[in-house]
Amino acid sequence: MTCSLFLAASAMIALADDVTYQKPPKAVLDALNAPATPQLSVSPSKTSALLVEPSRNPPIADLAQPMMRMAGIRLDPKTNGPHAGREVQSLTLMRLPDGAQTRVATPTSGKLGRPVWSPEGGHFAFTNTTASEIELWIGVVSTGLVRKVEGVRINAMFPQPIHWMHDGKTILASLVPASRGPAPVMPEVPLGPKVQEASGRAAGVWTNPDALTSAFDEKCFDYYGASQLAFIDAVSGKTTPFGKVAIYTNVAPSPDGSHLLVTAAHRPYTYLHMYSAFPKEVEIWDRTGKVERKIASLPLEDRVPVDGVPVGPRAFVWRADQNGTLMWVEALDGGNPKEKVPNRDRVLALKAPFKGEPEEQFKVENRFMNASFVDGTAFAMITDLERQRRWVRTQMIDLDHPNEPAKTVMSRDMRDRYKDPGTLVTKPGSMTLAVKSGNSILFTGAGASSKGDMPFLNAFDLKEQKTSTLFRSDESSYEEVVAVLDDAGSRFITRKESPVDPPNYYLHDGAKATALTRFVDPTPALRGIKRQLVTYNRADGVPLSFTLYLPPNYVPGTKLPTVVWAYPLEYNDADTAGQITGSTKRFLTFTGPSHLFFLLNGYAVLDNAAMPVVGSIEKVNDTYIEQVVASAKAAIDKAAEMGVTDPDRVGVGGHSYGAFMTANLLANSNLFRAGIARSGAYNRTLTPFGFQSERRTLWEAPETYLKMSPFMSAQKIKTPILLIHGEADNNQGTFPIQSERMYMAIRGNGGTIRYVVLPHEAHGYLGRESVEHTLYEMLSWFDKHVKNATAPLSTNP
Repeated sequence: MTCSLFLAASAMIALADDVTYQKPPKAVLDALNAPATPQLSVSPSKTSALLVEPSRNPPIADLAQPMMRMAGIRLDPKTNGPHAGREVQSLTLMRLPDGAQTRVATPTSGKLGRPVWSPEGGHFAFTNTTASEIELWIGVVSTGLVRKVEGVRINAMFPQPIHWMHDGKTILASLVPASRGPAPVMPEVPLGPKVQEASGRAAGVWTNPDALTSAFDEKCFDYYGASQLAFIDAVSGKTTPFGKVAIYTNVAPSPDGSHLLVTAAHRPYTYLHMYSAFPKEVEIWDRTGKVERKIASLPLEDRVPVDGVPVGPRAFVWRADQNGTLMWVEALDGGNPKEKVPNRDRVLALKAPFKGEPEEQFKVENRFMNASFVDGTAFAMITDLERQRRWVRTQMIDLDHPNEPAKTVMSRDMRDRYKDPGTLVTKPGSMTLAVKSGNSILFTGAGASSKGDMPFLNAFDLKEQKTSTLFRSDESSYEEVVAVLDDAGSRFITRKESPVDPPNYYLHDGAKATALTRFVDPTPALRGIKRQLVTYNRADGVPLSFTLYLPPNYVPGTKLPTVVWAYPLEYNDADTAGQITGSTKRFLTFTGPSHLFFLLNGYAVLDNAAMPVVGSIEKVNDTYIEQVVASAKAAIDKAAEMGVTDPDRVGVGGHSYGAFMTANLLANSNLFRAGIARSGAYNRTLTPFGFQSERRTLWEAPETYLKMSPFMSAQKIKTPILLIHGEADNNQGTFPIQSERMYMAIRGNGGTIRYVVLPHEAHGYLGRESVEHTLYEMLSWFDKHVKNATAPLSTNP
């Protein structure tokens, strides 16, 4: 038997027979299988783009392929790449500005990866995953032709296995070593026990379902993780290996391509953490593989405090406005967020030729989050987070004059969507170098407001510290900027949609907007659905909202069976908790196992029903149950007051933390006929070092952990509940045992419960048959227990 293939046992308890995959009604299937809108990827030259058509829901046979759990990575050992990675269906070249299209003749077999543009925009590269390997393909924009690079086998175990170099002619790739021998073979008889040991220093850890578990797993990590770095000529296909074979978890070329930042993991490994916590060497190389400077030898990160950071250098980034300056961050508080210190982090830099000691650039008062740079200047924007108040701030510093006072660009509650400045518009090929025109840089964002999301393109004047709006979506549609074509923001491409118009791309040039695409409505049956934003107040005055959806052909005044679907969030104050999220002006489509499919079965849906938990970060969860129950009651009361909801026929559902909420609502209220809880955690003693925004451990707040755990109140759950869980859940804290034990507890106490385990599925459900069956289960459960209920709710157990 070769490497640690995942074979999880089914937990379908107390069912007499296996169940074959079932399908929901035809109307649901038609909407589910509608094609997705292609995504637009604009080239660095801004004269062409690629329309990338994504695939949806691969067959369960794909998910059933062998899978290895490699310290946070789910690997297909046959290909040395991601297990069940999402596919690209097709690529189409688009010429700008006229929008002329040419379909790219991509490989007919295999799974395409997302394309990566060369720096000058004349080429693009993508991977193709076959049954046994990952190929490298290169496309030429001028001809639209693509070709396979022969003799190259990509190692895609770690992110970003291919990079274009600065010259636009060379690809840096991580390859499967040509000299690699056969894979390790699992011994039929154990060689000894599995042993772990602690040295007495406290270091809490969240549960990690994909951690290594044995010495054999360690051998497999060594085998599949090892790569040979190589340069590949994009024209000739010539491959030039350099450096030794090692486990390279990250390789980042400098802006001019003269240097490489190389991070290599090594033993000793840990069975508690992901690969990012493994010991590592961080070095700067030249293009021949010669070490120019060892930056750090970082130890195993097994003593990091909860919500803390490791000591020593971290968050490495090339200074994007220079050719050879490496920057990184170091903690000044020992990595412990509970330490009282004037500054938590400091930023350092080291310039080529990387001699001497690094220079301190800036001390960060709170925990460093990220850095970006402004083209043509020495300005850097440093964002930090104050943990106690959940407060995020961005400051601008002059790296040439680091002693000058920093200027605050943005400061807000991290949950305050109305004050979110958006995302920085950066130079092509860079994630951190902001475009600049005159004194201004650009931001795009969702534009959250009391009227819903209205996306924007803003210019921020660095000298005046003022923001001006260059574009904002009107109130009748939802139009977001997807690409900016010049540094001034006068030319850009948007993706525009409305309740009756499918998404299409438009080129804006001054006051003129020209359609680049003309996609038609793939699901006309959904156009009869009505929706509106509804606002109301909780009994304690906290403002709330939901989006009300009504099924096609709804007759006003008819009281419908209703689905409440929600996900609780924590807030510092009521005003922020009451902010509106989303937009009713978007084109309605359903994907995956969406609860909105209930609309095609005659239900009203209260979508994204606000379930805020308001309070100080240290004690907010002490009143969690009281607040979610009050929020649920307020939502039902409002919908009933509007005359659309029959309060005797309401079901509640949620996914992950929403599933946790669902179980708590059924245990602590009599508001619902039934519940659907997908991939949840129900026993908080199994997540003892914190969860969501809970910062206290189980031992610091045992009463809250027990009170919040619906598992501890399983005897009170008499309302019918459907539990669904992916057999291979990869999310921290939501091991399938959470649902298995919850099923046992409710069943043992005489409750009405159904437990569905989806083979091979992770925290989110991907396989076509799994999605279809999930929808079948959800619709059948609520039809039985909600829609067709006849007795008054007061008689509910």
